[in-house]
This record gives sequence, structure tokens and C-alpha cells, in this order.
Amino acid sequence: MEKVEKLEKVTVKFAGDSGDGVQIMGDQFGNVTAVVGNDFATLPDFPAEIRAPQGTTYGVSSYQIQFAAYDVYTPGDNPDVLVAFNPAALKVNLSSLKPGGAIVVNEDEFTEQNLKKAGFSTNPLEDDTLTSYQVYKIPITKLTLEALKETDIGHRDKLRCKNFLALGIISWLFSRPLEPIINFLNKRFSSKPEILEANLNALKAGYNICDTMEIFPVHYQIPPARLEPGKYRNINGALATAYGLVVASHKSGLPLIYSGYPITPASEVLHILSALKHHGAIAIQTEDEIAAITMAIGASYAGALGVTGTSGPGLALKIESLNLAVMTELPLVVFDYQRSGISTGMPTKTEQGDLLFALYGRPSDSHIIILAPSSPSDCFWISIEAVRLATKYMTPVLVLSEQFLVHSSEPWKLPELDDIPPIEINFRTDPEGFFPYIRDEKTLARPWVKAGTPGLEHRIGGLEKSNIYGNVSYDPENHDLMTKMRSEKVDRVAQDIPDVQVVGPADADMLVVGWGSTYGHIKAAVEMANGDGMKVAMVNLRYLNPLPRNLGEVLRRFKKVLVPELNLGQLQLVLRAKYLVDAIGYNRVTGKPFGVGELLEFIKEEYKGLKIH
Repeated sequence: MEKVEKLEKVTVKFAGDSGDGVQIMGDQFGNVTAVVGNDFATLPDFPAEIRAPQGTTYGVSSYQIQFAAYDVYTPGDNPDVLVAFNPAALKVNLSSLKPGGAIVVNEDEFTEQNLKKAGFSTNPLEDDTLTSYQVYKIPITKLTLEALKETDIGHRDKLRCKNFLALGIISWLFSRPLEPIINFLNKRFSSKPEILEANLNALKAGYNICDTMEIFPVHYQIPPARLEPGKYRNINGALATAYGLVVASHKSGLPLIYSGYPITPASEVLHILSALKHHGAIAIQTEDEIAAITMAIGASYAGALGVTGTSGPGLALKIESLNLAVMTELPLVVFDYQRSGISTGMPTKTEQGDLLFALYGRPSDSHIIILAPSSPSDCFWISIEAVRLATKYMTPVLVLSEQFLVHSSEPWKLPELDDIPPIEINFRTDPEGFFPYIRDEKTLARPWVKAGTPGLEHRIGGLEKSNIYGNVSYDPENHDLMTKMRSEKVDRVAQDIPDVQVVGPADADMLVVGWGSTYGHIKAAVEMANGDGMKVAMVNLRYLNPLPRNLGEVLRRFKKVLVPELNLGQLQLVLRAKYLVDAIGYNRVTGKPFGVGELLEFIKEEYKGLKIH
């Protein structure tokens, strides 16, 4: 009789060679986890090289998922279960496994040659390297070939199915249904019936051998999380960004034109939007970064929703054109999917290193609106907000997204689209009393005129324009006025954004301030700190320029302010300079998200100091 145990929370990590199909395996496990109603968060991690040397530690790809019967905010610090497809995957990930954790290995790949590639002098499956773990040695390669011996496909194609055999095994271990995976395979390989049959057979074989071979002494059930009622789907930040832009296009009535040059991790959003043309999205791959942003500016000039996206090095190339959009006072949305730098850096790893560049990295006094999503699903909402602010204030909005958010996924409650308010667009069409730089009294926005509107012809460009009339001007006082006007226009956005919300005890002594993807890790650490008897609150900043109006008052309420960031202290520098608070930073640039445990230790140490004083 099968033994079943109930668990409240589990973290699983799949790891293998870049060609082992680890990412698709993780994605499908995430989809099934969404179907059974667990809350979850994921961390895909892969090398930048298209094909690193096979079997080496450089080519290891992994996918970590934490799922639970309650709310989780992060992919987990350390996995409970590691699925390793080869020695290199074991070598790279063993140190992160929890003490006493379970290791499921494909023992077929632990050959002398592969062990040497991974840097093992002896076989860890035969010496005492793994004695403190539960090790399940499974001949995944042989079992896959055996399951497919009657299937009429080549040997190489059969080997490619071993990820689905392993997925069947892990699905049995955690009581996941196979139907969602079967539905995915039916759709994906509908035009390749032999490949479809092979993957289906491998998946079912992996599930069934757990019964016939009695590989595991127990399998586990994780009850559904008590999520807010509604219809959910699994979504990552790239998909959420694309969907948000499409919704913003429909809500504003503007055609969406997204132009971009391929760069990691920005390319994924371009790919997704290219497949959404039936929803009105126009995605254009340009010849370089400058062409991408100037095309978006041109789209805006013509009365469309001009959007572009890039990553660190690409943003540097867009800067002068970004200033052109500031000078012409046209709406423009620029996504910077931050990655680990500098220069080419570590393109597939995450970081928050572009904040100061976004704020100050342009010639002269150039001010723009800066937003940052806090989670994969928040990428949907921040995209809509970026369009709303860009079109209302007639100025560029830069969205500081992150590599981690682009690829990480979580359950997302589908919004009621009718509940999302329309984005009001008022193109100027009346020539009576028209001047190109006459401004709205409240927002200081100039009129938006579609190029070619009869009677409203006017000049735009990079040269300074005279106030109201828009003629080229070298008048010193006019330049002073226009520079201050452009700055004040961005400052006035503060009247249009919500106050920052403090989460935590009302009598908290300490405040932890974060922005972007650190939201989940900070929230988990703060909850644990309060559970340990400390009084700690937190805020997450989605609006980085301008900052919320009440932020200064909030910061000064607390005895100590902590600022964890995936950079060397950029928001900390801004808060200290702007509000004169003694903000204390915690800064790491490992290319990975924070661990909740390290943030908790940071909070504990600073809390001790708080008590001493």
C-alpha cells in the first residue's frame, strides 16, 4: 500500500545540461502546480552560451520552484529535492541542497568521462560524498530507451525524451496529475505525431515505474493554497509585460508599436508580442538599438503607442534618443530589463544596477518618470501604468524591470478587463488657439497632435523650443524656463501616484525599504523577523521618479531604515541624499536574487544594534 505524507511547503530544483530540456520540464511542473492550486514561485537559471561544452559545469541549466499550501513569495533559498541529470549538475547544485535533502540522479550519466568533465576525482554515487542525503539512483536514460524501444524515431530523439520521463517520476512523487502535461504535449507536437507519442510514452513510463519499481518509500501531497477566489494561470514577467501592453493599447485606443533589437533578456517580450498581432500588437525587430527607440518615437509622433525595450548595454545606446523624446515631449515607454553587468557582464543573470543610470545617466538636466514592477504578475500592471503616465504627461517613462522577473513565474489571478479603467487620450484637432507648447495647467503636458493633422503643423526636434510657440530658440531665459518646466512636469506626477504603503506592525521600530524584485524576499524575511518577536515593517517602491509624496515622512518615523538592493547601494544613496536619513544598505551582486535567510540575518544584526542604542 502506498504511503502518503502531507507537506505544507517544498522546494524542488531540476538541473542538467543545457540540452536536457530542464527549462521546459520546470515550466510544465509549474503549470501542473498551478492547476492543483498550490501557490508557487520559480527561478529559471541558465548559461548565456547557446551551447556550452556538454557535460561541463559551464553548461548547467536549472529550474527551481517553491510551492506550498499557503502564500509563498520566493522560489526558496535551498531545495529539498535536487533532480540532477548528470555529474556537472550535481557538482554545481549540491552545496545549495538542504541538509538531509533528497537527490534524484540519472545514474546512467555518471560515467568516467562525465565525472572527469565535472571535476569529480571519484564517483560521488559510490563514495561518501552523499551520505548525508537521501539518494535515489535511477537509470533515467536506459528507462527512456526501454520505454521507447517500439517507437519509430531515431536514437537521438529518444534520448531527448528523458526529461519527460523524469517529469513523470517527480509528478508521481508529489502527486501531480499528468493531464495538463499531456495537453501541453498534444498541442506542442501536434504536427509531429511520432515525437508526440514518444514524449507521452516517456512521461507515462516515468510515472508508472514509481509504482512498479517502488523507487520511493513515500509520495507527497501538498494541499491547495487558500488563494483569493478567481481564475488563475501561471505567468512569467515577459508574458505579463506583453499582455499589459496589449491591454493598455486597447484601453487607450492607440495601436501598439513595440520596436526592439535582440538582446538578453529583452528579446522574449519582443517574441511574445510578435505572436500577438491578432490582438493588434505590432512588433518590429530593428537593425540596432538606436533604430528601435527612434522608431518608437516616430510611432508616437504619428499618434501610436510607441514602446521599446532593451537591457543594460542597449540602454546606453538609446540614451541620446531618449533625450530626444524628453525634448520633443512625446509619450514613450522604454523597458530596461536589467541584467548583471557591467558591459556584457552575465547576460542571463539578474541585477538592479541601472537605477542611478536611469535617474541621472543622460546629458544635461533630463528628467523622466521611472517605474519598477515588484513581481512577475506586477509586470502586467506596471505596463498599463507606464502607458497611462507617458500619455497623460507627454514624456518618456522608463520601466526598470529585471531578468529575474522576466523569467520567473507565479500564479496570476486573471483580472476583469472591464474593471481596468480606460486610458484617456485627447489628440488635439482644433486649430483654434493652438500652440505646440501651450500646456495643461495641471500636468504641464503639451498637446499631442498626430503628424499631418490639418492646420496643426508644427516643428519638433532636438533644438530648444520657445515656450508656447515652439519656435527654435536660443534665448537664455527661455531655455531656463523650459528646462525647469520639463523637470516640474515630472515632479507633478507625484500628485498622480499613490502614497507608499507601510506593511507591518504599526509600532515597528525598523523599516526595510526595497524596490523591484526584492519585494518577495523582503516580505518573507520581514514576516519571519516579526515571527521571531521583532517589530519590523517594509515598503516596496514601484515609483522611483518621482518618489511618493509621503516617503520622507514615512522614513523619518522609524528608528532605523534598511535598504537591501541587488547593487552597491543606489537607492540607499538616493534616500540618504533626498531625505537625509541614515539608511543602511545590504548589497550583493551575485547575479541571483537574495536569499530570504541572508536578509533575515541582516535584519537580526541591525535589530540588535537598534536595541543597544
